[in-house]
Amino acid sequence: MPEVRAPRGRRRPAPLRTAPLRLAVVGSVTAAAAVLAPAAHAAPADDVRINEVVTTGQVNDSIELFNKGTAAVDISGWILKDEKNGSKFTVPAGTTLAAGAVRAFDVSGSFGLGSNDKARLYLPGGSTLVDSFSWSSHSAPSWSRCPDGTGSFGQAPLTLGALNDCGDGTAPEAWPGGSSVTTADGPNVIGPDLSGLYEEGSVLWGAQNSGRLWRLVRDGSGGWQPDTTNGWTSGKSLRFPGGSGAPDSEAVTLTAAGAAGGAYVASERNGDASGTSRLSVLRYDVTSGTGGSLTATKEWNLTAGLPAVGSNAGFEAVTWIPDATLTTAGFEDESTGAAYDPDRFGAHTGGVFFLGVEGTGSVYGYVLQDDGAATRVATIASGMSGVMELQWEPQAARLWLVCDDTCSGQHRTMRIGADGGFALAAVHDRPTGMPNLNNEGFALAAAEECTGGTKPVYWADDGNTGGHAIRRGTVDC
Repeated sequence: MPEVRAPRGRRRPAPLRTAPLRLAVVGSVTAAAAVLAPAAHAAPADDVRINEVVTTGQVNDSIELFNKGTAAVDISGWILKDEKNGSKFTVPAGTTLAAGAVRAFDVSGSFGLGSNDKARLYLPGGSTLVDSFSWSSHSAPSWSRCPDGTGSFGQAPLTLGALNDCGDGTAPEAWPGGSSVTTADGPNVIGPDLSGLYEEGSVLWGAQNSGRLWRLVRDGSGGWQPDTTNGWTSGKSLRFPGGSGAPDSEAVTLTAAGAAGGAYVASERNGDASGTSRLSVLRYDVTSGTGGSLTATKEWNLTAGLPAVGSNAGFEAVTWIPDATLTTAGFEDESTGAAYDPDRFGAHTGGVFFLGVEGTGSVYGYVLQDDGAATRVATIASGMSGVMELQWEPQAARLWLVCDDTCSGQHRTMRIGADGGFALAAVHDRPTGMPNLNNEGFALAAAEECTGGTKPVYWADDGNTGGHAIRRGTVDC
């Protein structure tokens, strides 16, 4: 039977515009959801458009829909297909798409999206075509409409579950510091897979994604070497609570309590079950014991509340921002749509953890409570294809977002804007003296180390290029 395209129909009087995309709390973990409008309608179907398509495997094959209209639409039972009529994914019952909202659907369990394929959207029953998009090469990483819902498709950063990144118009600037970069560790001491860094005064903490945490101390010549006391000589292997598994430890940070308050490690999976995502933050006591391993004292497993990603494309970055900093800046809690209020939560670390995802380039802010509950309070589109490191720089009140060689080593900084959200401040190329390395870690020295207008910064090279995992440069104070 020939496909019948949905009629546009007469335009209805415009109702009041509903709220933009927000986040609803499900249990104690926050999950992405469209805000329900006062009343959903089934037509006009022309308001709903295919908005983003991902085929690369960075995340599961997905199709995102956008409601460009002025009223909510009930899309229960609508059908997504690829180029084959026998393939179909049915939108679950009770699914409503608010005006101006997006909703992404993982279709990989129903069909795969190839390099030369199409995505098609149908009304319930599968005979009335609403929208379609065809392509002749894989997304890199995303095929996205710009502007959302109305523009043409083009290659763009992956933003499933959020409005598309249609470019901010900001040209990259030169690195804001010296162009020279030198090695900062001994040859073949740490080895490959060093992925996350955090400087705490005279200690540099390093997360290695082979499930190991390093405590590095100064070597007297501007570099770092392993601490040889208390079992840290070769780093310490990490375990999940109970002593099992091998966390794929990608990043590490501390809170205002320093090491005494525990080291917080972001992990994307259990190495003993490497094909399954396990997007977790793990807390480790790093100030006692002399053994060669550490067992997590707490785990916050956030997998269920986040868009699905490949098992090796999850959390790559973590940093912590104090509550006082956020409230002073007027930070907005997206779970309420109001100013962030730390008193809403039970006992927690006195701040918010921000986590970067490799596969989507998204950044999520979570309050992690002492009782194991977690609430998502922020979702940030980085504008990059992947976020490999995050660092909060207190003295400059800016958030650093770092990409690896897939983005040619681009760095971005963001600040909290007048609307309470994080806004782009600058885009920087890597220092000219550093090759395009697979840098997955980045750390900044404290303000006290500022000399002559600059201070040290360090990068962790996952590839251990030339036998060195850590490099040193400078950034303007």
